[in-house]
Amino acid sequence: MNIESLRMFCRVVEEGSVTKAAKLGFVSQPAVTRQIRNLENSYGVALFEREDGKLKKTEAGQILYSYAKEILCLYKASFESIQEHQGMVQQTLHIGASPTIGEYLLPSLIGQFKRSHSLGKFTISIGNTPRILEELEENKIDIALVESAFQHQNFQKKEFANDRLIIVAAFNHPWSEDEEIDLFQLAEEKMLWRESESGTRLLVESALEQYGVLEQMEDTMELGSVQAIKSAVEANLGISILPELTVQKELTYKTLKELHVKNFELTRDFYVVQKKRRFKKDIQKYFEKFLLME
Repeated sequence: MNIESLRMFCRVVEEGSVTKAAKLGFVSQPAVTRQIRNLENSYGVALFEREDGKLKKTEAGQILYSYAKEILCLYKASFESIQEHQGMVQQTLHIGASPTIGEYLLPSLIGQFKRSHSLGKFTISIGNTPRILEELEENKIDIALVESAFQHQNFQKKEFANDRLIIVAAFNHPWSEDEEIDLFQLAEEKMLWRESESGTRLLVESALEQYGVLEQMEDTMELGSVQAIKSAVEANLGISILPELTVQKELTYKTLKELHVKNFELTRDFYVVQKKRRFKKDIQKYFEKFLLME
């Protein structure tokens, strides 16, 4: 068994085809088949089976796939660490972030980090929390920054920041002159939401449901981004509940107005999430300490 055999095995799993894996690896189909057979002989189990004419991994194949991805990730990291030690390359930290963090907080964090740490480069992937955690599971990113609470046995998470969620309306909205409004008044206006998978939306809906307000909200509109929601609110198409971090400029320039609601405060935590592994890139360890202010 060798690294190339594991790499080819993962490729066959992901492509669902020996032929496609062979083309991607620029090798012959018999060579790929031979590598898979060698792995099966090493482990003493079948790693693939045919189902309705399609190639699928067995339960043993699924177990090996999880370990193989981790081994390949560590193998790559070991090369990067040695090359960095010899001054040949800079390590790259691959970060995945939910939209609020990735678009409004992460750029300034990286800027602050780079002022005190000259090492390393960064790539950033932005998506909703389920997608980002899936990328972490598949080793496409090294570290995830998300705002949703979740449970996953292979991940470790630590809180690194928090943010208020505030109710905003157009600056000339009829309620903007009110010192305070009642929570149930929200059901009288059109509520502008992010997509149903949005971590922010799930948190807000859970809070409003506890107060018995959510079921009264019949007039709603779903938009695909925070920016789209802000533009719609500015145009007086409705109100929304957004992270304070995302509307600071609009509040400053008075295109949006925060509505204060009696006895209603909502905050959410930001988490740094990583896989439970023994070895981490140096840049990953330094960036984690920076985020946690250790």
